[in-house]
Amino acid sequence: MDELDALRQMRPALAREEHPDRLALRTNWRSRPAPRPRTRRRLMVPLMGVVAAGAVAAGSVAVLSLDSGGHPSPGRTVPLRTGGGGNALLVAATNAEKAPSGAYWHTRRINGVIYAVGKTRADHYKIESRQQYDMWTRRDGRTLLNVTDLPARPWTAQDRAKWQQAGSPTTIQAPSSEGPVTLFLDPKTAMQLPHPRPESNQEFYGLTPRQIAELPTEPKALENALFKLRDRWHAYSSTSAKERLGSLQGAERVRALSDVAGGLLADVPAPPKVRAAAFRMLAAQPGVRAQGTETDPMGRTGTVISLPVETTVPLGLYTAPKQLGTYRRQWIIDPATGTLLAVRDLVATPPHGSRKLPPGDDGKPRTLRVQDQPDRFHRPGEVSSYKVYAVAEWVNSEPKLPAGP
Repeated sequence: MDELDALRQMRPALAREEHPDRLALRTNWRSRPAPRPRTRRRLMVPLMGVVAAGAVAAGSVAVLSLDSGGHPSPGRTVPLRTGGGGNALLVAATNAEKAPSGAYWHTRRINGVIYAVGKTRADHYKIESRQQYDMWTRRDGRTLLNVTDLPARPWTAQDRAKWQQAGSPTTIQAPSSEGPVTLFLDPKTAMQLPHPRPESNQEFYGLTPRQIAELPTEPKALENALFKLRDRWHAYSSTSAKERLGSLQGAERVRALSDVAGGLLADVPAPPKVRAAAFRMLAAQPGVRAQGTETDPMGRTGTVISLPVETTVPLGLYTAPKQLGTYRRQWIIDPATGTLLAVRDLVATPPHGSRKLPPGDDGKPRTLRVQDQPDRFHRPGEVSSYKVYAVAEWVNSEPKLPAGP
C-alpha cells in the first residue's frame, strides 16, 4: 500500500481527520499513522495553510484589529519604516539568527477550529475545538509525534452565556463539510489521552532534513531555492497535478512562499540562519503589512503580520476546497525572540451558496452546502480557525512522550 492509499484510509476515522501536518502545511511532512484507541467521530482539523505577511513599505496603513472576542474593532494607523526597529520581520530575523541550536527540534502546536452551533444566525453560539501536537525531530529526520485531544469549550464569554442558556450540553453535534462531527466539552468524557505515533522519517515539500539544513541563508537565494519546490499551490483547481512554486505569479506566489516559510519557521528543523533568511525573504515580498500588536489564543502579545489579500482555504489531499467563503490569514510573531507564535484565519466573506465537487473516493458526486460549514454564521473579521505554537525551539533533552491509553 502506498502513502496516498494509507492516508485515504485514515480519512473516514475520527470525523475523517486528515493528518494534521498535511492539512496545516499542505506538504508531505508526515508521520506514519498509528491506530487510534477509539473509533468515534471527532473534530476535523481545518485545512489551514500558513500565509504570512510583513512590513516593508514606507508610510502607514489603516488596519482592522480584533477585540478579545474576535470581533472587529476600530482600525488604527500604524507607521511602517523600511528598516531597523520599524520592521517587525527584520527585527525577528536578527533575533532568530541568534537563537541556539540543539539535538531536537521540538514543537507543541494546538490547532483550533471555531464551530457555529445552532440552526439560525440569531440563536447560534461558537464552540472552540482543539487538538495538541507535540513533535520532536532529530537532525537525521527521525521524528516522534504525540497527539492529544483537548476538551472543546465556548469561544467567548458571550458564547459561554448562550451555551449555558442552552443547558450547558457536554456533547454537541456540529456541521462540517465531511458530515456531522461530535464535540466533547466535559473533560471527563473528552478523549484527552495522548496518542503516541511511532518514529518515522520526515520530508518537507520533498526536502529531507539534510537538505533543509543546507538551504541558503541569504533571502534572495533562499527564495530562488524555494521556487524549485513542487506542490498543489492553487486554492481552486480541477486537477491534483503538482507544479513548481516559481511558476506562480502575483499574490499566489506570495502566498505559496509564505506557506513554505511558515513551515521553516515553526514546523521543521531549520537552522537559525535559515529561519532568519525566511523572515527577511518575507519582508521583501510585495503587499505585506504589519498591523500593530494583539494577543494570540494563549494570551501572549505579539506583532500581527497580515497579507492584505482575500484568500481561500488551500487545497488538501483531495483537491476539493472545504469552504464556501473567503478568508484572511495573519501571523502573530514575537520579534524579540524571532518566533512565530500563532497563525489564524479570519472570515472575509462568510460561507454562502453551494458548489459541486469532484466525485469522492467512492465515485459518487458531492456538493458543498453552506449548512455544512462550521463558520456559516461567522461575521467578517471573526476567527474561523487557528494554529498556536506553545513551543517551537531547539532542545538537547530526550523526548518525553506521555504514556498511551
